[in-house]
Amino acid sequence: MDTDGTYDGHAMQRGHVPGPATPTPVTAYVPPPLAPPKPAHAPAAVPSLADWAGVPRPQSEPGVWRFGHEPRKEEAAEAATDRSLLIGAVISFLACVLLWSLLTNNYIPYADVPVKLFTPRDWWEFGGGAADHRGTAALQAYELLLTGALVFWFSRLGSWSLAFERLVAARGPGARVAGAAAVALFVAMLIATRTLPADDLVFSHLPYPELGRAVTLAVNLLFVVLYGPVLYLFLRLAGWRGPRGRSTSPATAAAATPARPETGGPDDPARWPQLRAAGLGDVAERLEAEAGRGLMNDVDYTRIRRAWDSVRVDPSRMRAFADAVRDKGAGACAHPSGARDLPVRAARHDLLARQVLLGTVEDGTRNPYPRRGTALALDPDVLGTSLLAVGPSGTGKTRHLVRPVVESLSLQALAGQAAVVAVGAAGAQLGPDAAFDVVVRVGDPASVYDLDLYGGATDPDEAATLLAEAFVGDVPEIDVRRAATALAQLLGPFRAAYERFPAVPELRELLDGLPTALDTLRRDLAGQHAMLRELDARARQHGAPADPGPALADRVALLDRPVFAGFFDTTGQGRPFSLRALEHPIRVRVDLPERGHADASRMLARLLLAQFNAAAAARTDRSLFAFLAFDDASHTLTAGTVRGVQRLRSAHAGVLLTLRTLDDVPEELRTPLLGSVGCRMAFSGVTTWDGKRFAEAWGTEWVETRDVTHRTVFADQPLTRLMHSFRKLVTGKAVTTDAVTVRQVERERWSASDLAHAVPPGHAVLSLTSVRGERAAPLLVRLAGTS
Repeated sequence: MDTDGTYDGHAMQRGHVPGPATPTPVTAYVPPPLAPPKPAHAPAAVPSLADWAGVPRPQSEPGVWRFGHEPRKEEAAEAATDRSLLIGAVISFLACVLLWSLLTNNYIPYADVPVKLFTPRDWWEFGGGAADHRGTAALQAYELLLTGALVFWFSRLGSWSLAFERLVAARGPGARVAGAAAVALFVAMLIATRTLPADDLVFSHLPYPELGRAVTLAVNLLFVVLYGPVLYLFLRLAGWRGPRGRSTSPATAAAATPARPETGGPDDPARWPQLRAAGLGDVAERLEAEAGRGLMNDVDYTRIRRAWDSVRVDPSRMRAFADAVRDKGAGACAHPSGARDLPVRAARHDLLARQVLLGTVEDGTRNPYPRRGTALALDPDVLGTSLLAVGPSGTGKTRHLVRPVVESLSLQALAGQAAVVAVGAAGAQLGPDAAFDVVVRVGDPASVYDLDLYGGATDPDEAATLLAEAFVGDVPEIDVRRAATALAQLLGPFRAAYERFPAVPELRELLDGLPTALDTLRRDLAGQHAMLRELDARARQHGAPADPGPALADRVALLDRPVFAGFFDTTGQGRPFSLRALEHPIRVRVDLPERGHADASRMLARLLLAQFNAAAAARTDRSLFAFLAFDDASHTLTAGTVRGVQRLRSAHAGVLLTLRTLDDVPEELRTPLLGSVGCRMAFSGVTTWDGKRFAEAWGTEWVETRDVTHRTVFADQPLTRLMHSFRKLVTGKAVTTDAVTVRQVERERWSASDLAHAVPPGHAVLSLTSVRGERAAPLLVRLAGTS
């Protein structure tokens, strides 16, 4: 991508394409304090857009990085040692020779009974011998069949082919050819010396006088028939794969490898076959030409594909789509901001699969065999079930999880596929300002945008419910519904009088019950009897023992500070951001003043989560994936917001919640929280009591255990006792026998102790659930950027 050089090393990896056609602005160079480390290797060539688009992306389990993914081969049985292979092959060969010698020399009685049962009686004499050449030929054929059966059975029993591959062929092509030649010479010697009756069976029964001059041709043909299969067999053993040099059939190869469109062919995605099929050949030619000249990047390609998908749904848009592409080429159907890429990318992305690479599944016994060593990625299909990540400070939650996910969804927003809101403390590394359309710096006078305290709501009851959840949702002694009623009794009359909701100072005065504020509101409500009754009801309840008004006033006072003066404006003079904008592909970052105003920041975080739950569910157009990412969700969750998170899955939305510990969530909400999210992530260093909650959520599985018991052998015979005594004298150990018990037991997938002590630094244990209900068991993942 066109970056300032910071992430160019990552951009040279597989799956990246050239940057956008528009150059990034040049900034003043500031020399780094230290020289960057020396690259470990030269940068690889950046694949072209056509190569990137043509890479197969097969459907896989949740969390699999689909770009060029190839399923792992089935788990092989436990490999035998070279010594055991050699001993097994030698012993089985000697046993085969012994049994073959006993059979062919008639040491085993009645061995020839089967051939006599299936041949005419006049072929045999009364004593059992062959009466003529027909019986002799039958015995010779029968002997060859027995020899082949013995060789086949003992070769399988002794694993001759595996022994040849491991002990001979593994030493190189020369050793393979020499070994195959030695075995071929041995078989040829057995045939030439008539140890095997192949020559006698083929050549001794020919009617030579009747063949006349054709006898030479017949003999040569029989030589080919006899020795041709033997020669072909040992050529294959030597590594020859036929005239085309294929080790597998084309059908097998096609089944093993996902089909990739031919470059430049009619199905090449870079040639836009869907547009050509719709009769827009000139449009496809324009896009193909711009991709060939490097004027199109992955965001452009994905954005135009999504625009074409909308044209297929509504064909009336086809003319506008075609005109836009003819006019602007790869810049057609651009994002409202005009941006076609992010300033920098900190992670690897595949926009066609809508995935961001998080890391690699460890190749260890703790992970299921098919997932070991595979790349792990996140996409809206799993993020739509929401994700909870827990880990102490410094474990990389922001760097390895929040930043890549926000960056991925920002790219998808540029492609018209998502809307993302990132919430963090001021200074959190969630991305540069240029990567967002809206940056709200609460408490910063230089902030261009303000935050809508009421979330764009126009109904006083809805606005009161959101505020009550944010203000007192974390206070167990106060009923949120009573608080919402108290707020609605003030917001409704105020909006009826002034056609807007109160600003923070005005709301505080009303909650405190200041007579001047209430009298002014009554005077402006003249004639509106319903609203006057609401105001009178609030006045009667003010000061009652169970009145939530004082607690609400105390919470509003946290926002009525000089640092927040000019924020939360309701008069229409500012530029407030409302979460009602989730129907548009918008990129938003909200910086909260965590350092100096921690309580106010937590209250605003609760407000944003409540507003997001309401706005995502109220959308009429849910084609965009809406996502809210919290860099720190401590003291943010309430009973109402946890229930709201559960309903996001059906609204095509999700949230990312990161916590330092589950102790930052009320005790009664920890189990519901783990049950409301579909994806759970435990970083290294979690405590055992946090690990216990994850272990309970991940459940148990059936595993096979092997118990070995050592038992001392007590001999009864004097000679055996003497041998055992001598062995104990030499080895210093008593003679024992091992008893192995194999059984199926039910164990936790990850225990609390394992999560606390067995997860290495730079790793995490992650379980995933897709919106379709597909699940991935907890996986130990090495996060990207860690060694």
